[in-house]
Amino acid sequence: MKEQNYLSKASAKYVRVSPRKCRLVADLIRERYVGEALTILNFSKRKRASSIVEKALRSAIANAQQKKSDVDVDNLFVSKIFVDEGPQMKRFRAAPMGRAVRILKRTSHVNIYLEEKKGS
Repeated sequence: MKEQNYLSKASAKYVRVSPRKCRLVADLIRERYVGEALTILNFSKRKRASSIVEKALRSAIANAQQKKSDVDVDNLFVSKIFVDEGPQMKRFRAAPMGRAVRILKRTSHVNIYLEEKKGS
């Protein structure tokens, strides 16, 4: 089993946004400092996905401050972020000639790991 070397972790589970859309936002902030990542998320065009990732990032920052009270938030950076696929809700839409078409409403699990890096 791999040793834990991260300072804090946060996860948002069963989030009602497609993992594909959420991964596009997660790729923007991977291996960036927390302040820079929050700025990128604030000005991102994908508002729904970026608000979810921002909420998880703020939770990870709060977890780091709870775990280690003397942590400097400016030295925190996103060491790992990944978006997994959650369960899918299956719905049906009426189609021509009495048929039905399946609609998949996808969910995501967002995981963020923060580390502290000295000197920026």
